[in-house]
Amino acid sequence: MNFLIARVTDPVEHLSRVGVDPASIPIFKNKGEFVSLLIYDVPAISANVIKQEMLAAGGDAAVHKHSITLKVQSTHVLTMGTLAQHKKLVEKLSLMHYWNLDEIARDIKNCLFETKVRAIELPSGRRLEFEKPLIMGIVNVTPDSFYAASRVEKDKLIDLAARMVKEGVDIIDIGGESTRPGSERVSEDEELNRVVPAVETVRKNFDVFISVDTYKAKVAEEALKNGAEIVNDVSALRFDPEMINVLKTYKPAVVLMHMKGEPKTMQENPYYEDVVKEVLYFFKERIEKLREIGLEDKIIIDPGIGFGKRLVDNLEIIKRISEFKSLGKPVLVGASRKSFIGQVLGNVPPEERLYGTLAVTAYCVLNGVDIVRVHDVKENLHVVKLIRAIQPQSR
Repeated sequence: MNFLIARVTDPVEHLSRVGVDPASIPIFKNKGEFVSLLIYDVPAISANVIKQEMLAAGGDAAVHKHSITLKVQSTHVLTMGTLAQHKKLVEKLSLMHYWNLDEIARDIKNCLFETKVRAIELPSGRRLEFEKPLIMGIVNVTPDSFYAASRVEKDKLIDLAARMVKEGVDIIDIGGESTRPGSERVSEDEELNRVVPAVETVRKNFDVFISVDTYKAKVAEEALKNGAEIVNDVSALRFDPEMINVLKTYKPAVVLMHMKGEPKTMQENPYYEDVVKEVLYFFKERIEKLREIGLEDKIIIDPGIGFGKRLVDNLEIIKRISEFKSLGKPVLVGASRKSFIGQVLGNVPPEERLYGTLAVTAYCVLNGVDIVRVHDVKENLHVVKLIRAIQPQSR
């Protein structure tokens, strides 16, 4: 008898090749899709219960070596098992109203089994949909953004926007203040004078989603009045207390970005014990803040590549970018031509960082990122299209 064995990375993908009944595919998916969850800072006594319940379900969980003797107060827990085994874990923990176990069950259920945000309703009535990775094109109406080719004078704005639209951009992100490391703040009036006419021009001439890159409430409000539908706030609503009121009034989509410090000082010796953990905790607090005012369904998260991060931090965030999907929100990555790419490639300038940018885009799309914010629309879109052709379910 002639037969062949091949090791596969995604068993669910091969069910149709086996010829199973289509009605059984969801059942096999639960049994065949292996997942691991990293649960941070669990009380040791709770961690021991989680491990025992995962073992009982046929999976396993890794805990600190001293958890069983309670020589440590808390531990991270790494679960390992199928979706079906995690479902059993949730069912058991949900009945345990002590040691935070029912709360952990709720969060596991939200992470694995609740519907993720697939669209955001915008002020115009249109929907920002995430059925495919979106390309956000960068337009800087500034004289000092780090990549000179991204800066545009008023008389060249239509040409740049037209080129981006022709190349397939989904969102045009307009910014009037550079947030590169060491940059100085721009006055509100100056930023308004730069941004509002640019938003008006793009809205009047193109049918494209417009994002305004600002942390100032007044600038966001005027941009929203004139056609913007997304607010991209590098401070995650921390720099201007009035920004929340603007969001409550106009209800745009809002990008919450993580940054340590502010642009002028953010690269002065930033340090993290575990950058992904700390950024996840940051977003957990920010999401709760918007949940309190009824805007949780408007959130997009951006881990802030290059904003108060060392080279090792930027690489770690990208390596573990799929972990941010556990928050249930669309994820945006803005890595285009940034300095960490230059460092990896031998300290090359921004003008020589395109291919490095495309490598980051490819990795991010393969790991479920919903929006890539880029300077070069056509090239990045080509990467996205090829990956989706090879792996249609890569998201």
